[in-house]
Amino acid sequence: MAGYPRLLRPRTLSLTLAALLWAGAAAHPALAVSPPERLSTDPYTTATTSVHHATEVEPDSFSFGSKVVSAFQVGRFEDGGAANLGWAASTDSGHTWTKDKFLTGITTQAGGTFARVTDPSVAYDAKDGVWLIGSVPLDSTEHGAAVVVNRSIDDLQSWGSPVTVAAAAGSSDFDKDWIVCDNTATSPYYGRCYAQWDDFGNSNTIKMSTSKDGGKTWSAPANTAGNAPGLGGQPLVQPNGTVIVPMAAADETTIQAFRSTNGGDSWTAPVFVGSVFHHTVAGQIRASALPSAEIDGGGKVYVTWEDCRFRLDCSTSAGANDIVMTTSADGVTWSAVSRVPIDPTNSGVDHFVPGLGVDPLTSGASAHLALAYHYLPDTACGGPSTCELDVGFVSSLDGGAHWSTPQRLAGPMTVSWLVPTTQGFMFGDYISTSFTSGSAHPVFALAAAQPTATTFDEAIYASSPALDASPGQPPNNPPPVTPPPVVPPAGPPVLTQLGIAPARFPAARHGPSIATASGAMVSYSASTAGSTSFTVKRLVIRHGSACGFHSRSARNRRCRRWVAVPGSFQHADSAGLNRFRFAGRLQGHRLVTGVYLLAALPHNAAGTAGQAKHARFTVISARAARARRASAR
Repeated sequence: MAGYPRLLRPRTLSLTLAALLWAGAAAHPALAVSPPERLSTDPYTTATTSVHHATEVEPDSFSFGSKVVSAFQVGRFEDGGAANLGWAASTDSGHTWTKDKFLTGITTQAGGTFARVTDPSVAYDAKDGVWLIGSVPLDSTEHGAAVVVNRSIDDLQSWGSPVTVAAAAGSSDFDKDWIVCDNTATSPYYGRCYAQWDDFGNSNTIKMSTSKDGGKTWSAPANTAGNAPGLGGQPLVQPNGTVIVPMAAADETTIQAFRSTNGGDSWTAPVFVGSVFHHTVAGQIRASALPSAEIDGGGKVYVTWEDCRFRLDCSTSAGANDIVMTTSADGVTWSAVSRVPIDPTNSGVDHFVPGLGVDPLTSGASAHLALAYHYLPDTACGGPSTCELDVGFVSSLDGGAHWSTPQRLAGPMTVSWLVPTTQGFMFGDYISTSFTSGSAHPVFALAAAQPTATTFDEAIYASSPALDASPGQPPNNPPPVTPPPVVPPAGPPVLTQLGIAPARFPAARHGPSIATASGAMVSYSASTAGSTSFTVKRLVIRHGSACGFHSRSARNRRCRRWVAVPGSFQHADSAGLNRFRFAGRLQGHRLVTGVYLLAALPHNAAGTAGQAKHARFTVISARAARARRASAR
C-alpha cells in the first residue's frame, strides 16, 4: 500500500461532471486535486417497483503491494440491497484501473439464486495468493440469507462462484459483514482469514468465522464471550496474529472492540472504546456513526467515526459532526477520543461517513494516515433539493499528531441526485481509502448529474490526492461541550423535549421495562433532579356501522380512544438531559402491536409533581422489524 502517483484523468469528462468536480474550490482551498476517475457504470435495466438503476453505492477497497481492489453495490433497491456487486482493480498503484466488472453467481441478475446482495468487503490472503470479496445475499423477503465470499485465484483475471461462509436458518437475518486475512509471514496464524457479521434476527449477535485454506472452507460461526450484540465490525490483524474487531454497539451509542489471541478459536467480550454523540445530518442523507478502522505496520489500531461532542450546538438543528479518532496498541486500552481538525468547531460544516486509510509500510509516530469523508458546507442547508454534498480529504504524516489542510475531492452534488432509500438518500453506509506504494486512494460514490424521472447518474469513483508534507495542524481538541447547569425553578418540575427514537420498534420478549441494549431510546430534559413515572396508553379503534360511515373527523372523535395499559415504571432523573432504553414491556408483559402514548409525569425531590408530557410510538411485529432492517441495507 505506500512515491506519489501519476495524477489520474478520466478518458472523457462532460461539462456537467467537470463543473461538479471543480466548482467552489474555495470551500476547501488546498493542494491541486486531479478530478476523480470513474470506475464503473451500472449496466442493468431490470424494471421493478423499487430498484433504481444507473446507481452504484457503498464501496470498500483493499490493497496489497501495487494492487488495489474495490467492490460496491450496483443497482440499488429502494428498500434494501442491490441487483449485483461490481468490482474494479488497479495493478499499478492506481495509475490505471480495470473497470466495469461485475461478479457472477450471487443474484438472479448475474446467474445466481439470491434476489439481492449487500455489504461488500474486500480482503487479500497473501499466503494463498487469493483475493476475496465478502457480501450478504438477501432472499425474496429482503432478509440476510447468508454470508458468502467470491474468490480470485488467478491474480484478478476472474472470480469464482460464491462460497458460503454461513447460511441463515430459522429467525436468523444476517447483516454488515466484513472480512480480513492475516498477511504477516511471521504470525503464528499466517494465512488465516476472518469473517464478521451480525445476526439482526437474533438480537444483533456478533458472529465470527475463520478460514485456513484461502476462503474455500469456513468454520462454524462463533459468538463472542457473553454473546455480545453489535453492528458494523471491522476486523484487523496485528503482526503477532491478534485479531481486533472495533464495532458499534447495536444501538449505535458507543464504539466497542473485542479480540482473539488464538487465531479465532475464541473471542473475548467487547471492551468500551468511546461514546457516540451523533448529530442527525441534514438533507435526509442516510448517515450513521459506524466506525472506520485501520491498522499500521506496527499493529497500532486507529478508529474513526462521526461525532458532535466538541460542538456547542450538537443537539440543535444548527449542530454539526466532526470526525473523531481513538487509537490502541492492544485492542483493550484506548486513547481519549480526539477531534480531526478539518474545520473550526464554529464553522457550521458537518462531516460524516469517514473512510480511513493507514499505510502499512509506516507505523507509530511516523504512520501515514489518509482520511476521506463527506461534508455539508452548511449544516443548516435544509432539505434534499437545497443541501449540497462534497467529498473531502485530509492526511497526517505523523500518526495523527498533525493534520493537513483539507482538500475537496468532489462536489458539490445536490443531495436529491443520490439514490433514494427508505432510510434516506444514499451514497453508502461506508466508503474506503487504501494505500499503494505510499499513495492514498479514496474510493467513493459520486452523483454526477440531476436524475430524470427514470435515470440516475451515481457511480463509483477513485481519486489519488497528494499527501500534504507541510507541518499541518495539531488536533486542537477543545474540551467536550457540556450544557450549562439547569437552575431548578421554584415550583413543580418541568420536562421538555420528550422523545422516543425509533418511534417504531418491536417489543422485547423478556426483561424489564428499562433495557440496557434493545428497544428505543427515550430522551428528555428535566428542570431538576427527581424521578419521572412512565405509564402507557394504547390507541383502540371501535368498529361497526356507527363508526364506519362517519367522516374522518367524526371517526376520530367517536371511535378512537386511548386505553391505559396496566403497569408503570420509574426513572431517576438528573437535572438536564436524561436517556434510557424502553424495551416495550410493562412489568414483565410485552406490549402487543399497535399505536401507543408514553406518558411521563415528573416529580422533584420533595415529591411535587409537574405536568405530564406525552410521546407517541408504535410497536411492530418481529417480521416487520426484520423488513425495516433489511431496507436499511
